[in-house]
Amino acid sequence: MVTTVTASIIINNYNYGNFLRDAIDSALGQSYPNVEVIVVDDGSADDSRDIIARYGERIIPVLKQNGGQASALNAGFARSRGEVVFFLDADDMLLSTAVESSLPLFQSPRTVKVHWPLWEIDRRGAKIGRTNPHGALSEGDLREQVIREGPASHVSPPTSGNAWARSFLERVSPIPEPEFRLCADTYLFELAPLFGEIKSIPEPQGFYRIHGQNNYASARFEAMLRGELVSYEYLLTVMSRFCNDMGLVVDLEAWKRNTWCFRLERARQEIAATIPPGHAFVLVDQEEWGMSKASRPPIPFLERDGKYWGNPPDDETAIRELERLRQNGASFIVFAWGAFWWLDYYSELHRFLRSQFRCVLETDCVIVFDLRQKPPGGRSLESAAR
Repeated sequence: MVTTVTASIIINNYNYGNFLRDAIDSALGQSYPNVEVIVVDDGSADDSRDIIARYGERIIPVLKQNGGQASALNAGFARSRGEVVFFLDADDMLLSTAVESSLPLFQSPRTVKVHWPLWEIDRRGAKIGRTNPHGALSEGDLREQVIREGPASHVSPPTSGNAWARSFLERVSPIPEPEFRLCADTYLFELAPLFGEIKSIPEPQGFYRIHGQNNYASARFEAMLRGELVSYEYLLTVMSRFCNDMGLVVDLEAWKRNTWCFRLERARQEIAATIPPGHAFVLVDQEEWGMSKASRPPIPFLERDGKYWGNPPDDETAIRELERLRQNGASFIVFAWGAFWWLDYYSELHRFLRSQFRCVLETDCVIVFDLRQKPPGGRSLESAAR
């Protein structure tokens, strides 16, 4: 095994003392020997700095005032010397093979990023049984796709599922700090395809901990969305500037129409304009929108005890569960654009909705059925049953 390449693992921490030891130990426990471990504490008020001090010279501590994730990543990168850089959230962990598995894929100078899925674990570190992301990761030369469709047109894992070429980070650093106080990795995810190729490791190389204090888990929906809109507004400007410098022509307005957070804001506005206040509605989004923390939370589908229960196994279950929710007071059902495939896959559910209820809105963002109204010329549920 060639060990001349130095890898840097930069752990960013803010008040995650409960998990910090696991993260540091996973970084120190890599099978690849030439690794430096840098731990950035972003002004924690818990026992994080005591924990960091106990590791002595085994790690490089960077202790700073609170400035947010971008600030922490920038500070850690400035102290690092690795040719390949890993950013590890302090509540996550790496498998011991993460560095060793990643480095061979950087042999091509065109590679700017290597990524992999993460096992989802609970607060205690037990596997939940799924990976993040749930689907296949994007890979290859994605530049033309990004130019055509804009950011968020490719699939990337969270912070701890990525390794970065130092040469790329130097071209795009520092990460803008006010705009990316949270989710600073988004800046890197979206810029990377403009500068080179993305490579993928199919097997998980780390763990993503779900514990209720994660940024997305703890932020209310409206605040999260506002933050994303600000970040992506700035990101689109930065991306277009880099593209112009490369002689690439882009359509900013088309990018904005395709970008997840702007599209979600349009969908939210369309729902608010279509569904009267005080009416409960079912949302088919596979729990991707995060609206369970909205000021007007929808009913997930499938639903058990107010929580998302996964996709229905068949049409019969979907129709039965929808009828149960309707009888319990749901007035509308909304399909998010990411769940439009339901209407093909669950064809009997689709036929049932079209034949029994009025479709009151159909756009590229949402499809809404009024569960109180039959379609023009349609029969009532009671007459259909007879």
